Amino acid sequence: MYTEKLEELIENFALFDDWEERYRYLIDLGRNLPKMDAALKTEERLVKGCTSQVWLDMRSDDGGAVHFTADSDAHIVRGLIGILDAAYQGQKAEDIKNIDIEGAFEKIGLSQNLSPNRRSGFFAMVERLRRV
Repeated sequence: MYTEKLEELIENFALFDDWEERYRYLIDLGRNLPKMDAALKTEERLVKGCTSQVWLDMRSDDGGAVHFTADSDAHIVRGLIGILDAAYQGQKAEDIKNIDIEGAFEKIGLSQNLSPNRRSGFFAMVERLRRV
């Protein structure tokens, strides 16, 4: 399953003809994320398995919806966080496990155009979100 925002994101990536344009779009996704409070950038929020530094802070609201804030010191990784935001932000924990992020990753073309280290970091963030 895909969230409405994730489906829209997949469609937006498909509008671009080459990967240079897609990378620019990915970086723009990261630029549009809300800033993470510096006080949240702690060791326990660091995501292991990422080459870049990535911090992830998660919480659930009273209705069981998951909300998170994340940041990275790398522009491309911030863009990948933007994809995760479209996929998971505001979803219930049980629904997060059913979102086909791997399929979205393929449809966007990231598996062929992203370094193995970035791919590994992306899925380290996914695993962290799925453990909520």
